Amino acid sequence: MLISVDVGSSVPPYEQVRAQLAELIGDGRLPVGTRLPTVRQLAEDLSLAANTVARAYRELEAGGLIETRGRNGTFVAPGRDDAMDRLQRVAADYAAQARRLGVPPAAALALVRAALDASRPW
Repeated sequence: MLISVDVGSSVPPYEQVRAQLAELIGDGRLPVGTRLPTVRQLAEDLSLAANTVARAYRELEAGGLIETRGRNGTFVAPGRDDAMDRLQRVAADYAAQARRLGVPPAAALALVRAALDASRPW
């Protein structure tokens, strides 16, 4: 798996895992149908608690990026909309840029809301 966790970061470990997996899925490096490591395996690989990885997986599943198939495992979910995939990639790039520039998440979100409001009517 092509992800890592920066223990010195102010971003919680579960969010680092979630964001990196979302980016890998969004840009196609993890294509639809790819089986993800088990929660325990990924937690061990990253030296994290299993609950940390489980939270990241839950949030990805709630976002429709992955699906759990019981004992068969967790997979990259099918049926995502191409426009949403492209928008997710742009959002991931925006989030990474905001983090690099040191812009707090609340301020970055406020900028997006302002841009959306300025582009109305829908």
